[in-house]
Amino acid sequence: MASKAQQEARKKFMKPVTPSAALSEVVGYKPLPRTEVVKKLWAYIKRNKLQDKKNRRNINADAKLKPIFGGKKTVNMFQMTKLVSKQLH
Repeated sequence: MASKAQQEARKKFMKPVTPSAALSEVVGYKPLPRTEVVKKLWAYIKRNKLQDKKNRRNINADAKLKPIFGGKKTVNMFQMTKLVSKQLH
């Protein structure tokens, strides 16, 4: 059985968050749990073949992702997670 602290952490993690205007262009405008935001973002990246062919950890930004990535042309998966968190309210 999960402790009370673990249950609280899980609730916060699954709580719907509102994406910024830039992020909404990719994942939609409805509030979503963080897990769904990440899932939709990865679906977009794969659908548009934005994963770097040589280094699969890197994501190449297109016009919609560039504002989310702080104007960077390429970010790695770990940087992406941090940058996307800044786009959630």
